[in-house]
Amino acid sequence: MDLSVIVPVYNEEASVVPMCEAIEAALKPTGLSYEVLFVDDGSRDETFARASKLPLEHPEVRVLRLRRNCGQTAAMAAGIEHARGNVLVTMDGDLQNDPRDIPEFLAKLDDGYDIVVGWRHDRKDKLWSRKIPSRIANRLIGRVTGVPIKDNGCSLKAYRAQVIKQIPLYSEMHRFIPAMASLAGPRLAEIKVRHHARQFGQSKYGLSRVYRVLLDLLAVKTIIGFASRPATWFLLPALPALLVSALCIGVSFYQVLALGQSFSTPLAGVGVLFGALAFFLLMIGMIGELIYKTGDNQEERLSMLTAEYLLRDGAEPHQGGPAPT
Repeated sequence: MDLSVIVPVYNEEASVVPMCEAIEAALKPTGLSYEVLFVDDGSRDETFARASKLPLEHPEVRVLRLRRNCGQTAAMAAGIEHARGNVLVTMDGDLQNDPRDIPEFLAKLDDGYDIVVGWRHDRKDKLWSRKIPSRIANRLIGRVTGVPIKDNGCSLKAYRAQVIKQIPLYSEMHRFIPAMASLAGPRLAEIKVRHHARQFGQSKYGLSRVYRVLLDLLAVKTIIGFASRPATWFLLPALPALLVSALCIGVSFYQVLALGQSFSTPLAGVGVLFGALAFFLLMIGMIGELIYKTGDNQEERLSMLTAEYLLRDGAEPHQGGPAPT
């Protein structure tokens, strides 16, 4: 299958049918084989009831339902897990994203990109509660993660399936997918997309999510930094512990040798404990570095062995997965 469109919905009973029709109108002219996955995130209204009737008239539609309201990221992760397309497109189910932009995403992927991110350049949202916090958050996320995306909060994105299916998603991590994917070094592009004012229902976003975004940003920064430089991340807490250890032991010997006082066992004991802590942190960092480098070497050797196997059998090098056995 060429394409999977994943649409998480929560209390969007008035939007699911128009959204399905809009996606169909945008994708049918392309001639691609596609599916539409509506993921109901434990809605309390008639969203699931209306969505479950769609496959009767639209066989390309599939409907998933979470047992309770788990959040947009969990719903999106469920859709990604069950998607069968080579390309995955995610979008909001409130009709603010426009399915007519999807062909542009596909064209950009055909240019060799792995992830294409939408940018709501003319956003139809409230200025103080949505636009300004979003601009501040986008600049902060770009500065911290090193992935300068203009609109991390735009759900309209397109991914190659083999890339997005390898990225773990939890909490509010869906907005950090480009940053998390940067560990694999994908080619990333950003395009302008349409954005419409909400027609039905109420927005599920607001300033109350700021603290979640900040916590997730800290987690993403830690993951990105630790994955490539584990020894450095363990060295940071080891240095203060080593400094405290040297200071305590130094003061203990100074009291004995220079001042002629009795040896301070408690102070020296604290120095030994902090020294042991610094030593173990350094060792854990070295082990982490060894594991990381060994994993890289194994992947490189596996890739070389795969290519050698295929070439030996007179076949073209296999793309996108391991060699057939």
